[in-house]
Amino acid sequence: MVRCWKRSEASLEDPQNMHCGPMSSSRVPHKVLWGCIAAMLLIVIIALGVTAHLGLQHKAQSSLQVVRFPDHTGDLISQSALIDKHNSVVTYSVTSHANHTSTVIFDMRHGLVCYKPDNQDSCFLRRMERLDYENVQSQLNKSEQQVRQVWVVGNQTEKHTEFLGVLSSSRVEASTLQEPLQSLCQQASVYWTRRSDGPGKQRLIYFCIDICFPSNICVSVCFYYLPE
Repeated sequence: MVRCWKRSEASLEDPQNMHCGPMSSSRVPHKVLWGCIAAMLLIVIIALGVTAHLGLQHKAQSSLQVVRFPDHTGDLISQSALIDKHNSVVTYSVTSHANHTSTVIFDMRHGLVCYKPDNQDSCFLRRMERLDYENVQSQLNKSEQQVRQVWVVGNQTEKHTEFLGVLSSSRVEASTLQEPLQSLCQQASVYWTRRSDGPGKQRLIYFCIDICFPSNICVSVCFYYLPE
């Protein structure tokens, strides 16, 4: 039985002052319905956001794997060497056939080699090895001045290819590097690399830098990103 009552005789014809028991309970399903709709919309929005984020992340990762740069087809490599005898540093500026100039620093004091491609906002590090020390020391010994710049033209008398895998998870803060590496990489992302036999068929070469030493030994250093 539905019970209705009125507050006063004056409000008899006012529908707002009329109260019935079952009406208040009929509002509950509507609240539940709207709550369910709001929750479903929230789930859909979150799912779309996660999907878009993963799509952008995948696109960014796939864009890292590009074809080899530069692709040298000629016999000559144009480069200059800045010899800093006082700090035991030799800086090579290597110009490709596409007129891109990459920088390679051999820091003998700290035992590091740093590669900075012209068209990349990244620097790549590796530890110097015995042959690196020998090549740098030969340059320093030939220099009678503390700082001088020489031009080196490679004729590919002896050339071989080296592969370096980029360790994306081993990122280095540029501020922790010593000069002159810090100045070279202050606006770039810095990564460690390690020597490898090759990228494998499933990996594309990221880029290559050809560099020649006074001993007429030319090295094509090719980088690729290691799978995480």
